[in-house]
This record gives sequence, structure tokens and C-alpha cells, in this order.
Amino acid sequence: MKKAALFGQFLKFSVVGAIAFIIDFGTMVALRELLGFDPIIAAAISFSVSVVFNYVASMRYVFTRRDDLSRQRELIVFVVLSVIGLVINELIMWLGQEAFTADGIDYANGPYYMGVKILATAVVMLWNFFSRKKWLDAG
Repeated sequence: MKKAALFGQFLKFSVVGAIAFIIDFGTMVALRELLGFDPIIAAAISFSVSVVFNYVASMRYVFTRRDDLSRQRELIVFVVLSVIGLVINELIMWLGQEAFTADGIDYANGPYYMGVKILATAVVMLWNFFSRKKWLDAG
């Protein structure tokens, strides 16, 4: 794939990812601020909600279906890659919570988790693009 085509694909991926991020981040903040969920649990739930949108949009607008993968197998691969992304996301969220809970002062209930979530999203975005490109894209 030429660099220009790869860049165009990454741009489409970024638009889908931005919408998925709004779903993910908005759900996480709502669960935390409105319903009092623990930030790590809220992040896991919101991440999972955004995966549904991300699958539909990514496979329709970003990646070209592979002929050697059935829809069922494609979904399984997508979910496995997403679960790995979830593990990365949760690890970064946990490390962030640990970093903001030190010296007997609990910063874990403050807005730190929003910044940590943005960092986690950036890392997981790179994982998602390159892993899906490798295992799901025909191009």
C-alpha cells in the first residue's frame, strides 16, 4: 500500500476513532460523575460500549474485508484485538490511579482520570490501527 493510501486510511480510522472516543469518554464520565462508578470500572464499561460502534464503522469505512475471513471469524479477531486494547487501556488507567494516590493523599477521586484516559486512548489507538491493519485488512 502506498504511503498516500495508508495516510488516507489512517485519516478515516482517526475519524471513526474520534467518534468512538466521544462515545467512550462520554460514557466513562457519565458513569463516574453521575452514577459514582470507580474510574477503572467505568473505563472498562465505556471502552466496551465504544467497541461495538468501532467494529461496525471500521469494517464499513476503514478496512477492506478479507476474502479468507468469514464475518464470524472477522468479528472474533476484532474482539480479540479489542480485548488486548482493553487490557492496555485498563493497565494505563490503573497506573494512572496508582500515580495519583500517593503519600496518603487520595487524588483518585479527582479529575485525573480524564487525562489518563486521553493518554490511554492514544496508546490504544496505535495498537488498534496497526493490529487491525495486519490481521483484518485485505489491502
